[in-house]
Amino acid sequence: MFKLAEMVPEHLRALLLLATFASLRWGEVVALRRMDLDLNARTVSVRQAQVELDTGELIIGPPKSRAGLRAVALPRAVIPYLRQHLGNFAGPEPESLIFTGKRGGVLRRANFRRATKWTETVTKLGVPELHFHDLRHTGNTFAAGSGASLCDLMERMGHDSVRAAMIYQHRTAGGNRAIAQAMDDKINNDDPDDDDGAAGGLAIVG
Repeated sequence: MFKLAEMVPEHLRALLLLATFASLRWGEVVALRRMDLDLNARTVSVRQAQVELDTGELIIGPPKSRAGLRAVALPRAVIPYLRQHLGNFAGPEPESLIFTGKRGGVLRRANFRRATKWTETVTKLGVPELHFHDLRHTGNTFAAGSGASLCDLMERMGHDSVRAAMIYQHRTAGGNRAIAQAMDDKINNDDPDDDDGAAGGLAIVG
């Protein structure tokens, strides 16, 4: 996944990593504001979601379900990327969008695909069928592999039904913070004690 992030424009790298390792939907990640990210606590709070209508109109409002409102623990490995992004690309106000288009407006799917040259990029990476929603799938798979309970998975994924969470569940144990730690261990398999976590061995989604 870090390899994919390195292949896209710098202002979109953190978006890919956050969508993956916080298991966020497209509409959730592009609606995030600076106040939603607490790098010291290593959490991201999902309070809103963006919906793009067929007419092109963008609507930003609360998630569809109450379960969509949640705080997700983040692995240490992504924090340096997020900190750099906030310093270089996000506005200073708490309400500033974290991820924007070139002119600072709300980021649209079409603009994201164009900026990342998505089809060309994932083909170069050897995964031509990769879609953006597969990033969330990857994060959910990592979370389930950590030994999280069904309840913890549902909370992290923002689901109020057990059905989706059961798809990813492998065994029960741990909690939300344990999920983030397990992700760190997987990301930093060459140096699991590196607190800065700048990420070595994890290459691509499964």
